[in-house]
Amino acid sequence: MSTVELTKDNFDEIVSGGDFVLIDFWASWCGPCRQFAPVFEAASERHQDLVFAKVDTEAQQELAAAFEIRSIPTLMIVRDNVAVFAQPGALPEAALEDVIGQARKLDMDEVRKSIADAQAK
Repeated sequence: MSTVELTKDNFDEIVSGGDFVLIDFWASWCGPCRQFAPVFEAASERHQDLVFAKVDTEAQQELAAAFEIRSIPTLMIVRDNVAVFAQPGALPEAALEDVIGQARKLDMDEVRKSIADAQAK
């Protein structure tokens, strides 16, 4: 699957419409972002059932600010409209595969329950 470019105009539609979305916050001037790009692209080819999206933090400063992106690249995983992972830094291929595997195994009912419990306190 090809990577989708996220903008403030299509963000809600793509993220709400996807059960499992990986988002790469990046910028063209960022060396580690350029190193991570082929790893992210290769993973998108291996996991065609997932949505792989990129946010150019220079062009989409509002989105970057909304997610409080302080360093790039930052990888975020959203499952069922819940951000379940966010970490700055370029991940090597094995680490990215591990994170995807862990996110796939999450019981989203448990995740939503723990969020509700935390908000009730």
